[in-house]
Amino acid sequence: MNIVEHIFEKADRRAIALICADEEISYGELISRTDAAAARIATCAAERVALDCPNGVAHVVFALAIVRAGKCLIPLASELAPPERERVLRETGVGAIVDACGEIVTQASGLCGTGETPVSRARLAALNPAFIRFSSGTTGTSKGIVISHETLLARVIAANRGLGIGPADRVVWILPMAHHFAVSIMLYLLHGATTIIENSHLAEDVLSAGIKHVGTVLYGAPFHHALLAAEDSGRAWSSLRLAVSTAAALPAATAEAFLARFGLPLTQGLGVIEVGLPLLNLHATREKPGSIGRPLPDYEARLDGDGALLVRGPGMLDAYLHPWRTRDAIMEEGWFRTGDLARVDADGDYFLQGRASSVINVAGLKCFPEEIETVLAQCAGVKLVRVSGRPHPKVGAVPLAEIVPVDPSTPPKLSALIGHCRSQLARYKLPVEFRFVDGLPLTASGKIKR
Repeated sequence: MNIVEHIFEKADRRAIALICADEEISYGELISRTDAAAARIATCAAERVALDCPNGVAHVVFALAIVRAGKCLIPLASELAPPERERVLRETGVGAIVDACGEIVTQASGLCGTGETPVSRARLAALNPAFIRFSSGTTGTSKGIVISHETLLARVIAANRGLGIGPADRVVWILPMAHHFAVSIMLYLLHGATTIIENSHLAEDVLSAGIKHVGTVLYGAPFHHALLAAEDSGRAWSSLRLAVSTAAALPAATAEAFLARFGLPLTQGLGVIEVGLPLLNLHATREKPGSIGRPLPDYEARLDGDGALLVRGPGMLDAYLHPWRTRDAIMEEGWFRTGDLARVDADGDYFLQGRASSVINVAGLKCFPEEIETVLAQCAGVKLVRVSGRPHPKVGAVPLAEIVPVDPSTPPKLSALIGHCRSQLARYKLPVEFRFVDGLPLTASGKIKR
């Protein structure tokens, strides 16, 4: 089974699939462009093909083409620093890279393993993988997530039972395709909707695109919704029927401001790359804007004794790449631990309380303190370092670094710390503040207390 073939078989070739600036591309034209690119990609021997392409029509065409050609798609996010990019290529065993012009660059491939669980080509191929995406760009803590064609199809069908997207919808796209394409845009295409690609994050440009092209659905992070709520032109977006907020907890102030600005409440959901969209606030958007709602029809949710949120249903990941673990080994009797702490009220509505781990969520992009600490520990003059998230009114949280110098009288130069971080980390992972401290609390085993 190939999910792109399934999408194209259902498509109304006369309908508009994509709008970018003033260009309208029908499903028929999209199919033709994809077929041509897939024919070229199919000639390379690589089993796993990376896509290095910014948001736009080309990204949609080449991503679909890679999957239609029977290859496993590995998206390369533009914000990755060189070491992060190399890790993705190495651990996924990429054999070719497609760039923004559709050029195919082949390279040596070969899956590598960690610990005692090397990943064989046969083991991965047996899953019929459609794509592999890393949960974050971290070293040693992130996981390559393998999603098969069958799993992806089940996931987008289940998610749309809540979203209700159909041929009459026009979805305004403002998220990075490298992070969200496989689950979001494929959902829109499968259900015959039009995707309006807006590459500007300026609120006035997003609003202009939504009004001009009669956008009916907006899917973004609280960061994007806050910018739109602050747009002061007074222009109405009368065609907008659904505005979904995911990727990070929705601040009450953002929900209130968006409702006041557009007269439409934000619908918060829980998006998890391993799972899809299992919960969505469809029943109490005005009364409980801070809720992630209830499980969608095909899902179940529960809390364990510590308040950790678990979900189960269709479309769960097929495997973690490194260390290799299949779905059966990951799940607890079919339940997946989301890593979130939550509470549920008497009506059955769930509310996020925070992360069970120390992940920092920056405008919907996740980073782990441990990775930043590893990078800073490489700097001369650093004895000990702890990174934590500091709340930020616009982007949710930002990294803060506390550093114990080797010699308190001559701490490392700030410019050297910043320069090293910039060379090793994506921009959103850079600490916004460096504090020099005399010491940090440690556990009995010598680990830093968080």
